[in-house]
Amino acid sequence: MQQLHFGKFSVTLCNATMFNISRKRAKPLSELEHLVMDFVWSHARCSAEQIRESLAAARPMKDSTVRTVLRRLEGKGYVSHTVDGRTYLYRSTQPRQSVAVRAVKQVIDRFCAGSVEQLLTGMIDGKLIDSLELEKLVRRVAQEKRGNKSS
Repeated sequence: MQQLHFGKFSVTLCNATMFNISRKRAKPLSELEHLVMDFVWSHARCSAEQIRESLAAARPMKDSTVRTVLRRLEGKGYVSHTVDGRTYLYRSTQPRQSVAVRAVKQVIDRFCAGSVEQLLTGMIDGKLIDSLELEKLVRRVAQEKRGNKSS
């Protein structure tokens, strides 16, 4: 365990790695899948054609390519569809933040031996996070801890 002090705040760090072997790990998103998911997350329901048209300027794709990507995303559990007439309407099955958390967890497991401390230390060393941001996180953790005690 390690004690860190930031002005009037202090944090106790300890490393723990947990594994849940009963749950199948979702496969990560490819760059193209992420581009499609960005559109899906910003729309409650959307068709493959809406996605293709929206992404045409940045990433022109054939209709069949968009449909293949959506099929893969459905297979990975990121989207589901309903049928309206002859049109498949897709929606996200998971919020963007949940997918982001899983991606970060994979980075922590793969590159930091399961240690959040190693990730945060690397982010500080790499100047991705500064002491003010870290202090905000410390306050948030403290608030969460106080909130959990009253529950």
